[in-house]
Amino acid sequence: MTQEQLKKYQVISMAAEGRITIREAAESLGLSERQIKRLKKGVMEEGPAFLIHKNTGRKPQHAFTDEIKNKIIVLKQSDIYKDANFMHFVELLAEHEDISISYSCLHTILTNAGIKSPKKRRRFKSHRRRKRKPQEGLLIQMDASPFEWFGTDEKFTLHGAIDDATGKIVGLYLAKNECLQGYFEVTWQILTKYGIPVSIYADRHSIFLSPNASKLTIEDQLTGKVVNATQFGRAMNELGITLIPARSPQAKGRVERLWETLQSRLPIEFKIAGITTVDQANVFLLQYMDKFNSLFAVEAQVSESAYRPISDDVDIAHVLCVKYQRTVDNGGVFSFYGKHFKVVCDGAVPPRARIKVLVSPVFAVKAQYKDTVFDTIPYVKSKKTQKSKPVEKKTYSLPDSHYYKYGHSLVKKVSFEDSDRDILNMLEEIFLTNYA
Repeated sequence: MTQEQLKKYQVISMAAEGRITIREAAESLGLSERQIKRLKKGVMEEGPAFLIHKNTGRKPQHAFTDEIKNKIIVLKQSDIYKDANFMHFVELLAEHEDISISYSCLHTILTNAGIKSPKKRRRFKSHRRRKRKPQEGLLIQMDASPFEWFGTDEKFTLHGAIDDATGKIVGLYLAKNECLQGYFEVTWQILTKYGIPVSIYADRHSIFLSPNASKLTIEDQLTGKVVNATQFGRAMNELGITLIPARSPQAKGRVERLWETLQSRLPIEFKIAGITTVDQANVFLLQYMDKFNSLFAVEAQVSESAYRPISDDVDIAHVLCVKYQRTVDNGGVFSFYGKHFKVVCDGAVPPRARIKVLVSPVFAVKAQYKDTVFDTIPYVKSKKTQKSKPVEKKTYSLPDSHYYKYGHSLVKKVSFEDSDRDILNMLEEIFLTNYA
């Protein structure tokens, strides 16, 4: 019998013998008078044993067996689950091991076994958080995070976007480096699944904002001087999306906190699914977003969505691409990246016309004249025959050691042959450039 039970027995015995009243016993033990009467009757009939709970020393029927507990401990120490935080481990046990367990129970089992959660809890810092936007689609926060996503020493960059009102992931795309193609792919996912958002909140990366923008003085701005938009900024203008540059990582805190969560969870999810390549990861991420949103997304304050539908006359591929100005010759041929292309237009493009060259991994190279987009084909110009031997001219060439040429030999120059591989190389240089 414990000290508490012994005290209770002594007080109940005094009440049974009439040395104290029922009310005094109730006040002494902190119980109701009705409870004292019940205990008094039980002690008089069964003795002190009545005060000992009948389940004392018995294992609850719903308790986990030692076999299940040991299995949970072994699984947590395995290579697959060892890096999972406790909350994530609860979800993984239910999904992959058919073990349903509460967080508190799991925490007790693992901490008693000397296992700590790898995710350290930071001390709470009080600060004012910006209120969420009331409608889904009003503001999309966009960013990229380099990390060892496959659990190796090699880093890859995950491009992502999160809706400010709901915390819902609306786009994810993995690439080797932070690049234009990564953000175009994320935007493509947003447009095709949800529609056109009102605004995108991103950092002041050169993909989003021209470096020359910070060089404009107040006098320049008053005179109406502007800098050319980046290719991403130009695409957002065509879609009617406002691109808002953030001035600090804290300003886009929701997407920054998203990276912390994904860096804790995704490497384990990849390991369980056997994913080791970027292509496999991008296929997996399309389904993983729905799973993540079901766990963490919240309801918007206003149920009506702010996404706008895409007009039927808008071809997303012709917007999310790179565009340059060129001039065609009399035969409808233009030069681009050291290679010649001919516009397939049946005379619809006049000689010496200014056109827009559209470049994309989706369709390679196309040409736009006014509002019409035409296909192009690679074109090899015939070499001109020399009528007379040209006069040899002596020109001075700077040595490779000259400062003007410093580093040129380190850069792989673009060259084209008459094959599709050359066009692929050109596309990789345009869209997968490392902006770091």
